[in-house]
Amino acid sequence: MTRRCRELLIAACALPALLAAARAQTDRVPPAPGLFGPDEPLALTLTTNLKAVMKDRGSQSPYHAAVLSYAGADGAPVSLDIRVKTRGLFRLKPTTCQFPPLMLHFAKKRVVHTMFAGQDKLKLVTHCQNKDDYEQYVVEEYLIYRVYNLLTERSLRVRLTRMTYVDSTGKEAPLTRHGFLLEDDRELAARNRAVLVQQKGLLQEDIDRETMGLVAVFQYMIGNTDWSVWGLHNIKLLEDSAGVMRPVPYDFDWSGVIAPPYARPDARLPIESVRQRLFRGACRSPEEFAAQFDKFQAKKDAIYALYRNEPALSPKRAEQSLHYYDDFYKTIGNQGRIKYEFLRACGNKG
Repeated sequence: MTRRCRELLIAACALPALLAAARAQTDRVPPAPGLFGPDEPLALTLTTNLKAVMKDRGSQSPYHAAVLSYAGADGAPVSLDIRVKTRGLFRLKPTTCQFPPLMLHFAKKRVVHTMFAGQDKLKLVTHCQNKDDYEQYVVEEYLIYRVYNLLTERSLRVRLTRMTYVDSTGKEAPLTRHGFLLEDDRELAARNRAVLVQQKGLLQEDIDRETMGLVAVFQYMIGNTDWSVWGLHNIKLLEDSAGVMRPVPYDFDWSGVIAPPYARPDARLPIESVRQRLFRGACRSPEEFAAQFDKFQAKKDAIYALYRNEPALSPKRAEQSLHYYDDFYKTIGNQGRIKYEFLRACGNKG
């Protein structure tokens, strides 16, 4: 028996247990519908010992006590005792981000009657550096998630936040910046009647063909090469009851449409800047590519409206992003460019 066969057999044997776990997830308190539904930013105040939190940046960084407060639906103030810690990989480094991403940990019994009902842990993407440009990068990454939401339900939901960070020791002045909350992985799986699979070493050919094609074209659209199915890098895998695996992309800050100063393409790739697009998907027939391109054409107006109608994004950054997308739409509307960018380039995959 080959190694590949053994892996498939093990996966098949494990599937019933995984599906049972997925059914158990549905027994949890259902998440409050208002958290990821509205488009308007959620005003939150996070009070904690900021210096202590920012100092703990290891892979096993401890949680710190914090208070998350906001105005309830009736306007009354709501304060929740939570725990918070730093998280991430590249953005966790102090040389990259002065203010790294955070993990918010809720006590389920204390949030039952709040907008955070049913939540356990939520990722908060922060502004990284206390500069206006970096705050714009966060808003742009939020919009990339929203773009992918338009293309498929198999995507992570997000909620823009207007965060005020208050130092509980009183040694630092309050700071207000945009951020966004990211849907919990388990809720993503439950919504899609699937389970999360942590299996590295899979090829793109092992994944649902249509969804894999959508992900690959989407990553090309936003100019993102920082992903890999094989390495399970910035890709989550969902497996349904029939054993079909589908990818869900995340973590888009290295995308060419944003192009923050710290973003650099992998040295092994034939590009010099993240602004340069490179298709990293598996090869497809012209007909399959055409079917994928139709999905993007159908959502073009809605995608552009997201950028033009987002108050948190500056008009200059909005037009820069849409100009970048203009080039994508010119490419998928030109047979010569399709042949060069997709049909000849496929295989730069991971």
